[in-house]
Amino acid sequence: MIFRQTEIADAWEIGLEPIRDERGYFARAFCRREFEARGLPGGFVQSNVSFNSRRGTLRGMHLQLEPHAESKLVRCTRGTVFDVIVDLRPASPTCAHWAASELSAVNGRMLLVPPGCAHGYLTLEDDCEVFYQVTAEYHPPSEVGLRWDDPTIAIAWPSRPVCMSARDRDLPDLAGFERRLKAAAESGG
Repeated sequence: MIFRQTEIADAWEIGLEPIRDERGYFARAFCRREFEARGLPGGFVQSNVSFNSRRGTLRGMHLQLEPHAESKLVRCTRGTVFDVIVDLRPASPTCAHWAASELSAVNGRMLLVPPGCAHGYLTLEDDCEVFYQVTAEYHPPSEVGLRWDDPTIAIAWPSRPVCMSARDRDLPDLAGFERRLKAAAESGG
């Protein structure tokens, strides 16, 4: 595997190192030892898959708050997506910054999203499938999000979404997200 640090602290783009022959190729997509040697999480407890039938489908920007915060290892197994991380960790040197990678079934790249970072993607073609492993089980009360088009973050999406859930459309901007964090801290959860 090839590890490349992204512009976001603790976020990594990971590439496959295929061994090719007349059949095609074989490659490792995860190795706990290699992850842990770099200080990356290796204890995935849940795997998820999403299928998106339409080009221009946007899912995001989502994360889970402590104590259910999670790392995600994201890979596109069919089609191509524009995958985005937004750092929402107040103490991070890259707080309020974003980074993106094009993930596809062809390039085999993966993105490691650290806890405290929002994650989302826009499909760049029809019939995309995204597979991800997470280090914490899904906990609905801990899930929060950020508007995909927040002007403070200013993600340079390659196109406007044509399909997204009502829930994602109604996520707060950065100021609203920060108010939610403050209220959660004051209430003890």
